Amino acid sequence: MNLIKHIGTYLLLMRQVLTKPDRWRIFFKRLVTELYAIGVDSFGIVAIISLFTGAVVAIQVAYNIDNPLLPKTLIGFSTRQMIVLEFAPTMVSLILAGKVGSAIASEIGTMRITEQIDALEIMGINPANFLILPKLVAAVLINPALIIFGMYIGIIGGYLVAAFTNLLTPADYIYGIQLDFENFTVFYALIKTAVFAVLIVSMAGFQGYIVKGGSIQVGKASTRTVVYSSVLIILFNLVLTQLLLT
Repeated sequence: MNLIKHIGTYLLLMRQVLTKPDRWRIFFKRLVTELYAIGVDSFGIVAIISLFTGAVVAIQVAYNIDNPLLPKTLIGFSTRQMIVLEFAPTMVSLILAGKVGSAIASEIGTMRITEQIDALEIMGINPANFLILPKLVAAVLINPALIIFGMYIGIIGGYLVAAFTNLLTPADYIYGIQLDFENFTVFYALIKTAVFAVLIVSMAGFQGYIVKGGSIQVGKASTRTVVYSSVLIILFNLVLTQLLLT
């Protein structure tokens, strides 16, 4: 029953969030701020994770296909497929669930316990729409750009393995990267990314919005955000893969 109650509360909150903003000028101003907070501040960690992930994937693929009958170009091909289809959209989204999700939950939770949200309601402002909608739109817009960036950096990480090790030549790696490329794989990754962005921000906003108590409860809300968002990302990753790739 408690689960059903929380699901109902979440849906009612999303109904408040997904309404027309009262003032578009303020909405767009907050949107720009959130684009910077969610996206620009995350490029650094995405670059580091993607670079080393791409390098590790290339090394592991090379290790597992150490067979003279298999062409070295298969390393580049497999690295590209693994990064584009799974590692970039899913792993980076899990990292953003920890970085962005916890920050949003803490911000909104702090506003709740300091009665700033109550003040917005007294002023006749829809606080759910005012606080969460710009973050939601910003994440849906900027997260795909982060994923594309992560794909590019991940492939560069694999190239560095080819350039500085004897596992394969850079020419073989580049040929493998270009082999049988399908545009739909990138489209599939971006669909997953947009869905994951909605899950992260909506769950973070929900956990922060319903906080009761003090700072300890805000910390617990941040933790729940990371845990629940990660579980939902893994679950929807399975569902979307089944729907789009089969």
